[in-house]
Amino acid sequence: MDLEQIMQMNTFAVVGDTLNPEKYAYKIKEGLLEQGYTVHSVGKELQSLNEIPGDLDIIDLCINPAKGIQLLRECRKPFRCIVIQPGAESPEILSYLQEQNLPYIEGCLLVGMRLYPRKKQ
Repeated sequence: MDLEQIMQMNTFAVVGDTLNPEKYAYKIKEGLLEQGYTVHSVGKELQSLNEIPGDLDIIDLCINPAKGIQLLRECRKPFRCIVIQPGAESPEILSYLQEQNLPYIEGCLLVGMRLYPRKKQ
């Protein structure tokens, strides 16, 4: 899956500090909401990806890699792809995703929203 395909999905989990306007997780969450996506916030609002109700398409990691790997290991929720934001990657996360054969890309949803904007539903 590439960034354009990811921006065609509907339901996103933004993992990081989505309550602090200074943080990228907050900016990504707000941008997705503005474009009409369904967004769940994990880290400061929900404590686990498993708490998300209903379907989940994309997990966006925008969090310290040590916390990110913990949340990924605990995740039992099906999803289509993980986006690893710049700074959220680590050799441990990449190894885990490859070992588990989980789909992921390293990219930025802020760029995705700008390049492939979605019309509000």
